[in-house]
Amino acid sequence: METGPATRIAVDVTFLEMTERPTGERPCLPPGWSVRKIASPGVALYRDLYGTVGHDYCWWLRQTLADADLAALLALPEIGLYVLYDDDRIAGFFELDERIRGSVNLAYFGLMPSAIGRGVGRAFLAAAVDAAWSSAPVVVRVNTCTADHPRALGTYCAAGFRIVRVVRELWDIPDRLGLPIPDRLRA
Repeated sequence: METGPATRIAVDVTFLEMTERPTGERPCLPPGWSVRKIASPGVALYRDLYGTVGHDYCWWLRQTLADADLAALLALPEIGLYVLYDDDRIAGFFELDERIRGSVNLAYFGLMPSAIGRGVGRAFLAAAVDAAWSSAPVVVRVNTCTADHPRALGTYCAAGFRIVRVVRELWDIPDRLGLPIPDRLRA
């Protein structure tokens, strides 16, 4: 349980799902870009990915996990970590969670700040969706919130996800994490 000073924020969390694999023409990554599944992700790599991609979007939950708890989570066969590369430079990541039978949750998805605005987001999301459908689930889910990148919700919808519900949540983000909290989110 987290202790210490925290900043309370209010976010609207949008839950989305996809019940059929998308068909038709799909965006492809540009030449030199690739997605690689990381077989045994280490805690340090994961913390760097999560902390860098999520820094400006109030990603905090995984930062509060102890190293041993995070390592145990990453070791689960139902958790898959995929990294986007621009040649050999890390440009983003996504995480698939298959712990619920018949379902794949796109638990985390995002680009490194240096990759935002370079025209790869939709193609990277298409790769994530393809990876999610590779295990033939009944449903693929994702959620986003008002703390995420402003284009996140529209990008998910354009990829074929449909909105299921929106829920207002209050989060207490530990101040020790040093995350920038936008004034618009402060509760």
